[in-house]
Amino acid sequence: MAQGRCPLDFLDLDAGLPPAAIAARDRVRAWVDETFRPMVTRLWRDNDFPREYFAALGELNAFGTTISGWGCPGLDAFTSGVIMRELERGDTGLRTCASVQGSLAMTAVSTFGSDAQREALLPGMAAGTHLSCFGLTEPGHGSNPGGMTTTARREGDHYVLSGEKKWIGNATVADTAVIWAKADDVPDTDPNSSRAIRGFLVDTSLPGYHASLIEGRMSLRIGLTAEIRLDDVRIPADAAMPDAIGLKAALACLDHARYGIAWGTIGAGMACLSEALDYANEREVFDRPLASFQLTQDKLARMLTDLTNAQLLAHRLAALKEQGTLESAQISLGKAANVDAAIRMARTGRELLGGVGICDDRDCLRHMCNLESVATYEGTRDIHHLVLGHAMTGHSAFR
Repeated sequence: MAQGRCPLDFLDLDAGLPPAAIAARDRVRAWVDETFRPMVTRLWRDNDFPREYFAALGELNAFGTTISGWGCPGLDAFTSGVIMRELERGDTGLRTCASVQGSLAMTAVSTFGSDAQREALLPGMAAGTHLSCFGLTEPGHGSNPGGMTTTARREGDHYVLSGEKKWIGNATVADTAVIWAKADDVPDTDPNSSRAIRGFLVDTSLPGYHASLIEGRMSLRIGLTAEIRLDDVRIPADAAMPDAIGLKAALACLDHARYGIAWGTIGAGMACLSEALDYANEREVFDRPLASFQLTQDKLARMLTDLTNAQLLAHRLAALKEQGTLESAQISLGKAANVDAAIRMARTGRELLGGVGICDDRDCLRHMCNLESVATYEGTRDIHHLVLGHAMTGHSAFR
């Protein structure tokens, strides 16, 4: 990278981070650079995510970052965000793994589970030795999770779960699956309403639980994106999380993951700008460095602007989260805006790399493909814009 002001932190925002965030940044960045990045091309080609990475991420405090107690790290919002940033600087699959385990499943257990469930699960989940997934999305119900058809039928001291889930990270290696289903024993509700939805902790070794990787993915290849089939899985009644009642409970977990995405996509943008800038300085065109041309500098300046704006937005979200005033609509703004910014950076960087930019050993193409998944999961751009429209006008346009 050329000498001068660091384009990856043009406004010196990291200088204002708490010491814990700086320490976490350096530890995670070192692991990503020394352990993960040398393997990234092979992992992408093989559609692989080594199981030992889970324990490594546990040692890096990447799971359940802001949860306190039960062996969880209890980090501040800035430190949590920086960890997600550095993971996605390596690959979206790393950050997605941490998000599924920590932001989704662990948030569900810590917020809505019983004391016994927290004590039994959270220490191992934080360490990355007990793996989990979060089964909300279904084949026919993505943006409308309230329309789910997975059911939980009460039979004495047990529930019997039946249905399908799709696009579920970590499902093939999970020891415990957080499954959301419509229960038939939620009192005083319409069984078809979103309040009938309950969260359950399913032991994946039970008969009837089936998980398989989704083949043919051109995005998130370094990851374990799967589909789940539940064929009359019989679980004890105390496997229901006592306070996980209603769709709002599931959506509260998604907010934690979306906050991490707002930070994580910055890492993808940093990787793309770094690669594009290095290439532009090394590549000679018409006996001059590519970086010396006006059109190249314009593209790099637009990438820098997108990156810096995304950083400023994420830092503000962290400040609000630390104050305890961060709202769901503000997280929607951060998720949608920063994903869009990262996609623009990845596409512009790929363009600057020219012919070599289409090769899978280049960061820009890999991040460009991955970001298409990030733009879709945890709420599409359209859904988040409707959230913002509702926040601005007071009118809901969802129906």
